[in-house]
Amino acid sequence: MTRREMLAATTALVPAAMASGRTRMTIHLDCGSIGVKASQPEALAYAARFGFESVTADSAWLAAQDESALKRFLDDMKAKKIVWANAGLPVEFRKTDEEFAKGLKDLPVRSAALRKAGVTRVSTWLSPNSDTLTYRENFDIHARRLKECARILKGDGLRLGLEYVGPKTLWTARRYAFVHTMKEMKELIAATGEPNIGFLMDSWHWYTAGDTVADIHSLANKDVISVDLNDAPAGVPVDQQVDSKREIPCATGVIAVADFLNALNKIGCDAPVRCEPFNAALRAMPPDEALQTTVNAMKKAFSLIT
Repeated sequence: MTRREMLAATTALVPAAMASGRTRMTIHLDCGSIGVKASQPEALAYAARFGFESVTADSAWLAAQDESALKRFLDDMKAKKIVWANAGLPVEFRKTDEEFAKGLKDLPVRSAALRKAGVTRVSTWLSPNSDTLTYRENFDIHARRLKECARILKGDGLRLGLEYVGPKTLWTARRYAFVHTMKEMKELIAATGEPNIGFLMDSWHWYTAGDTVADIHSLANKDVISVDLNDAPAGVPVDQQVDSKREIPCATGVIAVADFLNALNKIGCDAPVRCEPFNAALRAMPPDEALQTTVNAMKKAFSLIT
């Protein structure tokens, strides 16, 4: 999709479903996911200016603020009527024991900072393959490490959302495949035994994994911590879709965005919903253009909620 086509597809602004009371989900601004560089205060200003409803929390920035600075920022959020979306999990659990231990040691400080700011959601993604670990070995390591993370987060009232990565081009790219479907992720979450772990649901991975509306209906609101919304390039078979080449919501109609959002809405989902398209044309735009294009696409998608 060219830059001109992308802008044309999202020119008409339509009211967000949240504003009409049709959904509890919020349109989430995550600047990094659309290639816009911004500090936490800049992201808040962008969210208010362009009509987003929630914003990503930067745990490192929040941890560095003193009481007065944090209060000023939270007051500004309230005045702008922007709420928190989620924060990323600041722990590298996919690699060595040493890297994991370092991140886990620092997690309590980040977790406490998120709690003080009123953030309640954290999310991360799982690699769907390994060159050295069998599925079972990888499963056991993930269950143990994610359990440790979740227990720390639970103490601060935080819930952890996990994203499975669905494209066949990825889970077959190394010797051993790992979790890449909703059913497998359910098994991993169950193995942790922690009640504050759920899903980061992404329309792209839902589509490429072959998951269905019925799969979403098997979840409850408490199971969905956050949501990513994307479309897929046209003319590419699902098993040949490449993770780094996506489209903004409603750009092509390849992914049934309306079905995806309405299924989430039916279970009472109140999660933040962001655009994460890994789209070169979007990332090449100046910040204002990228932000306007993104919010237009998201509002168009939300208008499909019935």
